[in-house]
Amino acid sequence: MSFGQGGPQWGPGTTGGPGGGPTPDWAAMAEASEARTRRRKWLLIGGGALATVGIAAAVAITVVSANSDEPSASNKPASELPTAADIPGASKEAEPSFEATTPPPPPDPKDFISSARKDKAPLTPEGLFPGSSWRTGERLYKKGPTDSTTKCASVAQAALGSILAKNDCTRLIRASYLRGGIAVTVGVAVFDTSADAAKVKDQVKKGLVDSLSGKGVPAFCRTGVCRGTYNAYGRYAYFTTTGYTSGKDVTTGDTKAYGVGDDLARFAFQRINQRGEAQASAAAEAPQ
Repeated sequence: MSFGQGGPQWGPGTTGGPGGGPTPDWAAMAEASEARTRRRKWLLIGGGALATVGIAAAVAITVVSANSDEPSASNKPASELPTAADIPGASKEAEPSFEATTPPPPPDPKDFISSARKDKAPLTPEGLFPGSSWRTGERLYKKGPTDSTTKCASVAQAALGSILAKNDCTRLIRASYLRGGIAVTVGVAVFDTSADAAKVKDQVKKGLVDSLSGKGVPAFCRTGVCRGTYNAYGRYAYFTTTGYTSGKDVTTGDTKAYGVGDDLARFAFQRINQRGEAQASAAAEAPQ
């Protein structure tokens, strides 16, 4: 029998056993056996360690393999990243929007002077022709007398008076101005609508508003030739009668008299327009 590789052997020709011969070295044999035992133990421990490393490696390989199918989002190129709409929880509703707010356009001044229904501001000679004079550029005009009447035809020559009456003139306000021996009477006729005022403008062919004298303005245009103008704006028709206080005739080439008359016609328009502007401004500032 054998006790392991290189152990003692029993057989014919040996001593110390049934066949005789020297006695075995038991100490050496025990030492050899112990060495073999230690070697087997280390082999077992080493094998277990290698098995553990192998299992860990297998697990690591499995984890890496599971994550290697898709690259992480941080490693993807920008073109492959999901859009905002694809991200879970992304809102599908549009962002709130706000309409641009703009202030309403200011009221048109002409709207307030185009009909009696809207033109409610007080209307007096002093309100329409304020102060004691009027200046335009270097030219100063001294204001004379003013008046107002509801009998429009009574302060106009016959041809003009009949047109005023036919179109329902409700009031005629007059004021006279003087500069350098030339006097002008401005007349503003009032109607209920702008259509009535426009008719008067279209129908007038001849006829003047009667000149108004007094308060430093001598009588003029009672005889001789004077120049007249007429126009309309809103529900107002406005006229001028221009002449020399000396009684001199106004001729077609008289640039001095024509210039004075044109100045006062422009002044009448400005005053009517300012009336509309004042009412439009008040309406814009009123609480809504």
